Amino acid sequence: MKFGKLLKWSMISALAGFLFGFDTVVISGAEKTLQIIWNSSDLFHGFVVVSMALWGTVIGAIFGGIPSDKLGRKKTLVFIGVLYFLSAIGSAFANGPIIFSFFRFIGGIGIGVSTIAVPTYITEISPAKDRGRLVGLYQFNLVFGMLIAFLSNYYFIVFGEDSWRYMMGIEAFPALIYLIFSFYIPFSPRWLISKGKINEASNILGQINTKDQTKIIIQEIESDLNNTKSDESIFIKKYRFVLILAFCVAFFNQFSGINAVLYYAPRIFEETGLDDTAALFNSVIIGIINLIFTYIGISLIDKIGRKKLMLIGSFGYIFSLLMMALNIKDNLIGINTSVFIFSFIASHAIGQGTVIWVFISEIFPNKLRSNGQAFGSSVHWILAAIIPALIPYLFNTIGSEIVFLGFAIMMIFQLLFVIFIMPETKGISIESLFKKISLNNKQTKSTK
Repeated sequence: MKFGKLLKWSMISALAGFLFGFDTVVISGAEKTLQIIWNSSDLFHGFVVVSMALWGTVIGAIFGGIPSDKLGRKKTLVFIGVLYFLSAIGSAFANGPIIFSFFRFIGGIGIGVSTIAVPTYITEISPAKDRGRLVGLYQFNLVFGMLIAFLSNYYFIVFGEDSWRYMMGIEAFPALIYLIFSFYIPFSPRWLISKGKINEASNILGQINTKDQTKIIIQEIESDLNNTKSDESIFIKKYRFVLILAFCVAFFNQFSGINAVLYYAPRIFEETGLDDTAALFNSVIIGIINLIFTYIGISLIDKIGRKKLMLIGSFGYIFSLLMMALNIKDNLIGINTSVFIFSFIASHAIGQGTVIWVFISEIFPNKLRSNGQAFGSSVHWILAAIIPALIPYLFNTIGSEIVFLGFAIMMIFQLLFVIFIMPETKGISIESLFKKISLNNKQTKSTK
């Protein structure tokens, strides 16, 4: 195995995750200023100005499997870079909420498509023993992008009322760098084989494997493709269990409240009594913690597995959210609420944050992987659009403490899902994984 070249390809494609992370949270530094400038109501501000990128992400997630299958993972990754670049430039020069939201929508499409194409691409070039940490590079770059966004927001605040333009526009530079690099990665060999281009796939696999390994891999891929009928859908009974797994992981990811916290971090910190500058600085600390614990999660995912990381994260979620609910208004615990917000971020980073894109990308068979990834991403992003959009309204009506209590209850259900339903997938080839999951599910049903 020539790991250096494999790592380079994975790193270049995972740069889309950096743009994903940057684009996701950069709005947190600008959203309050924009609401004041444009005099938007809470619902308009939440559903249009803040969440328009997320609605674009939903569209990208729903339909992103189409270009990924038709054009290939590589061309789709290039397309993503173009969308990010246009979004950054357009958002920075927008002269009103509608134009601003339009260009944020374009960037959101790029995010949605990237959550399908990147994990799928890296999964399809990776060996079983390294798959978790290589796909995890996407998440690592994602949280690194978040950290850089928090930092740039903190430093650009000095530009006053126009600071939001600098916050939004700076993304054009990493978008252009990613776009150029994306031309230098090969096509996915598994996609090439699905299109009958065996020789091209063999040449690419031969760059990172021995001749004998390449032959074995091609045989396994062809066997897996032959076992999947061309007219099959992920919604038939045969794939029901893996579809439920993808749905549950994506569903619980968003009902942890992670995007609500990331999008409105400065606003939440202000509720604890911090001023604007201190709130933005604490948001930078969120980015640092997210990065550190994502690195820990990626280091462990192929050693202790996906399930144990989800267990650790679930317990951390429940504790942190309960403490936030009790403490955010009246400081009932006697400890600064920021501590529990930071522990919440750490719990997410080492659990759901590390696992979600790895797990969903590996449980579906080759021919249906893009469609399966699109389904999981769609569930994730529909909820990611709805939940943050409601946060300003919910905070002002029922109160933030009730919102966080609701998220804590949902994480108890996630814990039960992980303990009793979620299978372990580490160290198994993606051609064998679906068969093993299906067999274990049948055996579990037969013992009941």
